[in-house]
Amino acid sequence: MSELTLLLLRIGFLVLLWAFVFAVVYSLRADLFGVKVRRMPDAAAAAAAGPAASAAPSSVTAPVAPAPAKPAAQPGGPATTATASRIVITSGPKTGLELPLGNEPLTIGRSSESGLVVRDDYTSSHHARLVLWGDQWMIQDLDSTNGTWHDGARVTAPVPVNLGAPIKVGATTFELRK
Repeated sequence: MSELTLLLLRIGFLVLLWAFVFAVVYSLRADLFGVKVRRMPDAAAAAAAGPAASAAPSSVTAPVAPAPAKPAAQPGGPATTATASRIVITSGPKTGLELPLGNEPLTIGRSSESGLVVRDDYTSSHHARLVLWGDQWMIQDLDSTNGTWHDGARVTAPVPVNLGAPIKVGATTFELRK
């Protein structure tokens, strides 16, 4: 083998090795610091901006599905959460815990920065967020690994939460109540 071929193989090996090192560092950084969280627009700002603003994507926030129309009250149907005042954990490590709901968003996850800290192996650091959007509570999955489930369906976009409907985050189930 010529010296030129050997030199080119060595340089190729070094480039491949450095690419591997950068991939590992990038993966560790993403695991340690997480990814950017998409924010939901304020209800007042969304209403004031009108439909023209919702059509133009913003560089700061990801596009979010528009607020669903308020369902008509049906006898025997689930009630909306405009009057929800607390969140109750119905199963999981903190069964029976009740937290009051204010007007501020409530982040759910393993992180100590979360408003509702759920310490189990199936919950992400920043797993989901409950947001009061207008007069409706919405649940938003924050790109969690195992997903957020509302009333048996996986949450892929912000969805309205009904009183008494089970919300599952990891191994913990909770619901909103009056």
